Amino acid sequence: MLTIAYIGNGKSTNRYHLPFSLKNERIRVKTIYSQEKNSVWRKVSGVNYVNDINTIWNDEEIQLVVICTPLEYHYEYAKLALENGKNVLVEKPFTQTSDQAKELFALAKEKNLFIQCYQNRRFDSDFLTVQKVMNSGVLGDIFEVEMHFDYFRPEVPMSAKGFSKEFSFLYGHGCHTIDQVLSLFGNPNRITYDVRQLLGKGHMNDYFDLDFLYDSKKVSIKSSYFRLKERPSFVLYGKKGVFVKQSKDRQEEHLKLFYMPSNKDFGIDLPEHYGVLTYIDDDGKYHEEKVTSEVGDYGRIYDGIVESIIYGKEKIVKDEETIRQIEILEEGINKIED
Repeated sequence: MLTIAYIGNGKSTNRYHLPFSLKNERIRVKTIYSQEKNSVWRKVSGVNYVNDINTIWNDEEIQLVVICTPLEYHYEYAKLALENGKNVLVEKPFTQTSDQAKELFALAKEKNLFIQCYQNRRFDSDFLTVQKVMNSGVLGDIFEVEMHFDYFRPEVPMSAKGFSKEFSFLYGHGCHTIDQVLSLFGNPNRITYDVRQLLGKGHMNDYFDLDFLYDSKKVSIKSSYFRLKERPSFVLYGKKGVFVKQSKDRQEEHLKLFYMPSNKDFGIDLPEHYGVLTYIDDDGKYHEEKVTSEVGDYGRIYDGIVESIIYGKEKIVKDEETIRQIEILEEGINKIED
C-alpha cells in the first residue's frame, strides 16, 4: 500500500489524478493540501483536507507527494518534498527550466528518493494504437509521423494578458507530444522550430510546429488554438502504406463529462473512432482496414509508480527524457524572443 498526499486541489488533482489513484487498490489517498478555502470540487470521503503544508511534511505515513499546482510552484514544492524525505510525482511541465529539473533529480538521487514527471499521455489510446501498428510491421520502415493536438479555443489566447514562457501553448500542450516522441523514438539528431503568436507580438504563444529529424525519419508535432476542424491525431507514413487515426484518446472527453474510470466503457473508442490502415502486402495486394483501438488508461502511470517505489522497478518516465523535454520547451519558446 502506497500512502499519498496531493498539493493543490484544482482541475489537475480532481480530473486527471484522483479518478485513477482512488481506484488503485494499492494506493491510499490520505491528504490534500490547498490554501483555497472554497473549492468548486466536491470533497472525497475519507480524505483529510488541510491548509497547513506542514501537515504533510510531519506525517510519516505519507510516502508520495503529488504536485498539482501551477507550473511556477512545481520546483519549489518538489524540492521541499524531497528535503522532507518524501517521494515526488510532479505534473507536467515538470519544471520551468532544465536546470531546475537537473537539480531535483540530483537531490532525489542524493536522498535515495523517487521523483518523476506525470506523463499520463503515454497511455493515450491513440498513441498506444500507433505503437501497435508500428510494431506489426505492415507499414514497413516508418518514414514520417505527424502528430496533431488541435483545439478551437480562440478565447484562450484572446483573453491572455501578454506573453510568458510558462503560460504558452508550447509549454502547456507541447509537453504531451514532445514526451511521446522522445519515449517512442528517442532523442533526434536535430529539431526545427516554428513557434508563433498568431495574434501578433505581445500576445500568448498559440501555435507550434516542431520537426524532429532522425536518420531516415521525420516526426512532426503540430498544435493550434485556431483549428475549427481538427487535423488527424496521428498519421504514419511507411514504406508500404499509411495509417490515419483521426480522433484523439477519449479519456479527457469522458473526464470532462464526469464519466469516471469506474465505468467499464470509460475512454474506449467506438468503431467510428478507429483508425484506418492502408497498405500493400508482400504479394502486392492492396488492403484498407480499420484497426481496433487499444484501451488507454492513465492509471497505468500510478501502477508504475507503485512498482517503482515499493518494489524498486525502473521508472516509466526516465530522468533524461524529462530533462530533454524541458530543454526542447526552452529552445522552442526562446525562438519567440529572437
